[in-house]
Amino acid sequence: MAREFSRTRRLGEQIQRELAQLIQQELQDPRLGMVTVSAVEVSRDLSNAKVFITVLGENADVDASLKVLNKAAGFLRHELGQRLIMRSLPNLRFVYDASLERGNRLSSLIDQAMAADKKDTPND
Repeated sequence: MAREFSRTRRLGEQIQRELAQLIQQELQDPRLGMVTVSAVEVSRDLSNAKVFITVLGENADVDASLKVLNKAAGFLRHELGQRLIMRSLPNLRFVYDASLERGNRLSSLIDQAMAADKKDTPND
């Protein structure tokens, strides 16, 4: 029976918290937009970590932010090594998380459908 909180999940949450602080405080690249770390998935053998990010703002340039973060992955991994006590740290790979946009789009579609339904329903 699997434990409720596995080691990889706890490690992913810790890496997420630390990366959010590192990106905000240490990376000073002007191409980097308002980046939020939404989740981190660590492989079972702890060798790789997939970091899901969202980029906030109206004219968010996702590709440029991903390029900057993937280029700075070595630096971020080194800084994580200073903050976390582990024998070896996973390799970091940054991926765009489109779930926020998808959720907003679905919410607006539901609102449009409800407004259309309300308009079509006769008042009693």
